Amino acid sequence: MKASNALWKETLAGRLAADLAQEIDAFELELELKRQGKLEDRILAETRLRRGVYGQRYDNGQRHDGEKVRRLEYPSGALTKGPNTLWDAPGMQRIKVPFGGLNPEQLETLAALAEEYADGVLHVTTRQDFQLHFVHLDDTPTLMRRLAAVGITTREACGNVVRNVTACPYAGVCAGEAFDVTPYARALSRFLLGHPDCQDFGRKFKPAFSGCRDEACGLTSMHDLGLIAVTRGGNGALQRGFEMYVGGGLGAVPHKAKLLEEFVAPEELLPTAQAIARVFARLGEKKNRNRARIKFLIKDLGIEKFRDLVREERATLAFDPRWHGYIAEALAGEEGPLNPPGPLRVPAGAVPYQRWAAANVRLQRQQGYAVATVALPLGDLTPRQARTLADLARRYTRGTVRTTVEQNIILRWVSTRDLPALYADLAALGLGEASAGTILDIVACPGTDTCKLGISSSRGLAGELRRRLAETALEMDEAVRSLHIKISGCFNSCGQHHIADLGFYGVSRKLAGYRVPHFQVVLGGEWSRNAAEFGLPIVAIPSKRVPDAVSRITRCFVAERRQGETFQAFVQRVGKARIKALLDDLTAAPADASERSFFRDWGDAREYSIEDIGVGECAGEVVTLVEFGLSAAEREVFEAQLALEQGRTPEAGQKAYGAMMTAAASVLRTELDPPPAEGDRIVTEFRERLFATEKFHDPFAGGKFAHYLFAAHAHAGEPRSAEAAHHLIEEAQLFVEAAHSYYNRLVVR
Repeated sequence: MKASNALWKETLAGRLAADLAQEIDAFELELELKRQGKLEDRILAETRLRRGVYGQRYDNGQRHDGEKVRRLEYPSGALTKGPNTLWDAPGMQRIKVPFGGLNPEQLETLAALAEEYADGVLHVTTRQDFQLHFVHLDDTPTLMRRLAAVGITTREACGNVVRNVTACPYAGVCAGEAFDVTPYARALSRFLLGHPDCQDFGRKFKPAFSGCRDEACGLTSMHDLGLIAVTRGGNGALQRGFEMYVGGGLGAVPHKAKLLEEFVAPEELLPTAQAIARVFARLGEKKNRNRARIKFLIKDLGIEKFRDLVREERATLAFDPRWHGYIAEALAGEEGPLNPPGPLRVPAGAVPYQRWAAANVRLQRQQGYAVATVALPLGDLTPRQARTLADLARRYTRGTVRTTVEQNIILRWVSTRDLPALYADLAALGLGEASAGTILDIVACPGTDTCKLGISSSRGLAGELRRRLAETALEMDEAVRSLHIKISGCFNSCGQHHIADLGFYGVSRKLAGYRVPHFQVVLGGEWSRNAAEFGLPIVAIPSKRVPDAVSRITRCFVAERRQGETFQAFVQRVGKARIKALLDDLTAAPADASERSFFRDWGDAREYSIEDIGVGECAGEVVTLVEFGLSAAEREVFEAQLALEQGRTPEAGQKAYGAMMTAAASVLRTELDPPPAEGDRIVTEFRERLFATEKFHDPFAGGKFAHYLFAAHAHAGEPRSAEAAHHLIEEAQLFVEAAHSYYNRLVVR
């Protein structure tokens, strides 16, 4: 039986840092005021989000393999009260882990909390955090205190603040790094946490560190603040510093970060970050959340003007001793080994170990030591596994554990002579899979399992792809084995689909008269070089046919690639039109619409179709002019992609804008038939009939995407750079998706 909040508060008194104790006490008081009706919902929403407490969806209740999740006790009917059930029904708790660094005691605490307060699953996120699902709001103060007692905070794990500071998990042991970024990530995280200058943002702000330019471990290109370790000669010695980038982000429309400064000395790192925060807080959008990220401020101002503002702001800052003190303290703590190095002796016939070592082991720059990756299918591990991992970290290392952006866990400073024994222990725990960094190591967001914005089951699809790919893993071509698959349940890119070799994000389409879960296939992304390129969607495939799409694309790659050609180079050479043609027949409805499994998502027993399937339109489906128009709009978006691919940037921008106008005119037929043909009138009628009335709005941000139409029309005819055309194509695709969603709500039950 769980101990009461009061008992835990008394038990942990004196073990919490004073500031964290006060913060949790204040949150607990706010919960009590809410119970008494003395606190507004919107105030509680902001305060809980800033402490990492989210609402979640409850209508699925299925894990990716179809297994029912363990429900905790909550009031009868709590799952059916509508969208405002957070008080009665469990939600999600996000837990910050700066640079992914953990020790065994912290891992054991996380295991206990997952067991006692959640559904028995610890989930590693794509930003090195942990998430617990099905956590009651009443339990969160105790959960926060128990975490704080071992040095972990949930403060600012969500909200319009600085989120977790991520960093390369190999920092300090990588042979290719300029220097270890860990102390600087630790110092920046400590400095910005709760900082007064970081409390008035319009949206979130995500920093990331990388030790080099070439690898993907830090993903600095897709962050609001990206810092790459560099060195330069000066005064006869090598100086450390950072290339500083700003304004990156994925989301619905990804933006690549811009270079702010070529070299920022360590002593200037914290004050420059503070100056950026002050400029963002002062000038960033506050009212329109759709344009409130710093990437939009930089887009509006231009990087040169933004750079001038940051430099001016930095010059006004009064000296803060923490700028140097926090870094000095962080530099004082160095990692080291537990066991001495020794020769690696591989047992005879140890083929499973050899496969695991080839995929999951990376030699450190310190001779005789290695990093071992524990591959976590879909980022999940059980409390028992977490406790045993804590024991293994103590046995083989000094507790040097880190999470990764690929939703795995690594053990650092493992003596090479201990690797066979470590593998045997992991295999006995069910964590010996030889898949780290391979096509089997699929990244997926929670999707429809628990996320309120999920459209399609990302985890369900990931689980099915892993199962199928594992069946042929031993015979798989090495070029295919090294590909990365990333899946998001919606357009928001929490699964980072834009930077994958093969990316997918959930959408909905109508087939045979019914709503069917689909995924957009995204090609052209690049995982390496800190997420160097962002892909674009080429075609929407029914969820149940995505495994076939993966098979066709990879077979084509193996058959037609040139010697040494990467997947990105292959896609660019053969062209997206060629690959889309491989998949076009997969977009159709099944010949027999009574094949009911087609209308279910992966891992979900429910159907997306209505009970009387086969009755009405699907007997001989009528394709309306609206549907013809939306199909034409999708074609125009793809034509815009091809134009951009071929360097015809003005044409790409014009076609993307034209796709939006086609889609807008098409859905206007539901209100005004025939719709106007002239651009100004299309936008005016759309604004008055569908946007102002909120008919176009839906849970998947239809209202937000309408603004893309308005902005594109306002700037029609203006010259666009290749980057701007890329953004416009993304926006056009999202507007077309919103138009599909609007029309489906009218005609699909």
